[in-house]
Amino acid sequence: MADFTTPSPQPDMDRNRLPTLFEVLSRRTLPPVDLFSFYIYMRDQQRSVDYLDFWLDVAQHMSLCRHYVRELRRSVMIGTPDGEKSGSKRSSQILENLGEMNHPAAGPSMLMSEKEKNQDAQMSAFLREEAANGANNGLNNGHSPSNSLGSANPRQTTSNDRPRPSFMSSPMELTSDSNSPAHTVARADIRASAEKILYTFLLPGAEREIILPGAITQDITLSIEERGRDDPEVFDAAKDYVFQAMERDAFPGFLRMKALGNLVPPSLMMRLIIGLLAMFGAFWVAFILIFLDYPRHIRVWLILPFTVGVYALCSHQYALDPILALVGFSEYTFMSFSRIREPYVRKLLNKRALMVLGVTILIDAALVVLFVFVPGKRL
Repeated sequence: MADFTTPSPQPDMDRNRLPTLFEVLSRRTLPPVDLFSFYIYMRDQQRSVDYLDFWLDVAQHMSLCRHYVRELRRSVMIGTPDGEKSGSKRSSQILENLGEMNHPAAGPSMLMSEKEKNQDAQMSAFLREEAANGANNGLNNGHSPSNSLGSANPRQTTSNDRPRPSFMSSPMELTSDSNSPAHTVARADIRASAEKILYTFLLPGAEREIILPGAITQDITLSIEERGRDDPEVFDAAKDYVFQAMERDAFPGFLRMKALGNLVPPSLMMRLIIGLLAMFGAFWVAFILIFLDYPRHIRVWLILPFTVGVYALCSHQYALDPILALVGFSEYTFMSFSRIREPYVRKLLNKRALMVLGVTILIDAALVVLFVFVPGKRL
């Protein structure tokens, strides 16, 4: 059987600006501003990873629906018996008019083109009509759990799976991942996916409940449980609301941390403690050497504690370790590093690293000169 999966999104290596949230979510960016890093940021800093998991599950649901409809459309086009199961002639007409639906990522409605909106609207209309006609009953009779996406896709996790396993393996694995499944999708998989999202994130008291306007949650609940809907349009309002919330509340802080710095808060605290201790020791030894009238060739060794202290404090102040940045590494969890592969971010961090190094050298030199050349006086 031919592979009709959507090709994986390719990162834009010529982008001369910071990425947008949609580019990050659709896997078109590289570390340290990739989806893996954003997931870690939402989990460790924002403490609101459930919102991102909801977005990813809705995007996966959209991909399931597209894959399912693509398979039916292929069946209709080549006249196989599966095409006869797709329902009425009107349903077949919708399938034939849909086109290939090759847009790779399921984004917020405000960022979709008219063609994508029309295709997704027609796909949702087809799925609603299919559910209303009971065509899914015929398809489900031949459904084999061992071959369906619902049993084979590792992204289908329970609400107790925290954090999402696919995001905790390696930052490199996500850059080429695609939401499109590599297995045959049954109609029951779409229904199970919609119910999983509802029961995991939206129902009151759910273990990973996210806070949405009551009207949105109520409409989704009624649509799935009472009207029997499972098409992607059910989640459009919630998906747009979550996207705007992440774009407004989380994404600016993520860019500040990853595009203007390369350290995480525990490392910043460690550098602050090391810097303060080193500066305390440097000043203590400096005054001892001055008031014991030690010669300058001995006092010049003060450059060591002053350099450590100033470097650590500047790294804390700018949330940037300049040496790490210049060799091309960024920290995504405490003492775990990944290479900086996003070209514009690499260039930006290199400029900031040189600036921080300049400030460090200037302050360090001033302190060393002051305490080395000040006249000694033995008390």
